[in-house]
Amino acid sequence: MPGRREENKPQDINQLRKVRREKLAELIEAGENPYEIVTYDQTEHSAQIRDNYADYEGKDVSVAGRLMSKRVMGKASFAHVQDRDGQIQFYASRDDLGEEAYKKFKRLDVGDIVGVKGKVFTTKMGEISIHAESVTLLSKSLQILPEKYHGLTDTDIRYRQRYVDLIMNPEVRTTFIKRSKIISAIRRYLDERDFMEVETPMLVENAGGASARPFITHFNALDEDKKLRISLELYLKRLIVGGLERVYEIGRVFRNEGLDIKHNPEFTLMELYQAYTDYNGMMDLTEDMYRTIAQEVNGTTVINYKGVEMDLGKPFRRMTMTEAVKEYSGVDFDQIHTLEEARAIAKEKHVEYEDRHQIGDILAAFFDAFAEEHLIQPTFITGHPIEISPLVKKDPEHPGKVLRFELFMNSWEMCNAYSELNDPIDQRERFRLQEEQLAKGDEEAQTTDEDFLNALEIGMAPTGGIGYGIDRLVMLLTGAEAIRDVLLFPTMKSIKE
Repeated sequence: MPGRREENKPQDINQLRKVRREKLAELIEAGENPYEIVTYDQTEHSAQIRDNYADYEGKDVSVAGRLMSKRVMGKASFAHVQDRDGQIQFYASRDDLGEEAYKKFKRLDVGDIVGVKGKVFTTKMGEISIHAESVTLLSKSLQILPEKYHGLTDTDIRYRQRYVDLIMNPEVRTTFIKRSKIISAIRRYLDERDFMEVETPMLVENAGGASARPFITHFNALDEDKKLRISLELYLKRLIVGGLERVYEIGRVFRNEGLDIKHNPEFTLMELYQAYTDYNGMMDLTEDMYRTIAQEVNGTTVINYKGVEMDLGKPFRRMTMTEAVKEYSGVDFDQIHTLEEARAIAKEKHVEYEDRHQIGDILAAFFDAFAEEHLIQPTFITGHPIEISPLVKKDPEHPGKVLRFELFMNSWEMCNAYSELNDPIDQRERFRLQEEQLAKGDEEAQTTDEDFLNALEIGMAPTGGIGYGIDRLVMLLTGAEAIRDVLLFPTMKSIKE
């Protein structure tokens, strides 16, 4: 009898679902409700068997996972079960399972969760397989998986139903396994350097530490509004004040902004703070950490992202924001001394600005317009204007500038670091200027945090601090095209019923 591969037939999907529910009803009526099974003795995963076949040949194993295919050939069948590591084939026959058990096997549907016990062997076609001695239904699938050969390609459905995406697209599962390894490698790197991992509040009164609009919610028990944090900074600095010296946190932050390939309103940020160092210390740590993580996770310091090669093994380029603007726009802001001159050159170069903007704001706008897109190889940008850096120490050698850097790769901002401002008097004045910008319509301006100012008055050691966009690093190391490809459950517009 010719082999028959059970795939989704061009039938009415509701009828297929109806049949599955009828099968479940029959099982329950026979006292074999699969949902009542609470455990299964899974001794191996598919990769263990494939990668160590010499050790497993002829030995009994027990695997469990999702039934992904079934080819029935009369008294014998071949099928594939998929676990967390991938798929492995198993062979089931009436003679080995027994007539009744084999009938039950044939009633299984693609998508069902099964347990398979048997001996490991290799088929005549050379495929490592399991000769099944028992097949147990562990959970009944009542939905229909996407058809095998076309898979799940609709990106909207993939993001909304990530559980199906993970089943049908092995490369997606690989991406998120690698994401976990990246974060674990970061933790190891910092733990080995005496950093302490901490947790700080997500629900805050003052969402400071970055220029972004917060999400606002109402806390019923206290009858007051709260905000979701946009940054980790101000609480971690409080811990430096408390004497912890080296702290870091990896956690979700929330910014009420748009969606694009690099932005999701809920994303993973890592911030670390180290007492008795400055932004140069953060620069050295960052370069070494990125190089170490890439080597550990990918086995090389060279990243090839969509045909663009970036080598983390080479020293990272370092240049000021003014140098970058001059190189890529031809405008030298060292020769611009008045706001009128800055506005005039902005109009000439078609760079937009607002009436409230100062020279530093216009310099930053030029950088965004002309320089960012060219920063493909790892590049540290320093010399930021004070107007856009309210939490950073002033550069004593360059008036109007601060001790700060941003790292760019593939034209993306990867991290942002400071020599942290620890002068409470200066910090209060910076907050006052931010409040003025807020009053003039800047929705991303920060507000005064009195408790943070009190902490600074207690006294904070000279400190270097930095924030890393974890999702963008994962994108580069996995080759993902969009941030939603590295977030298990990205933000999506609600479907109206």
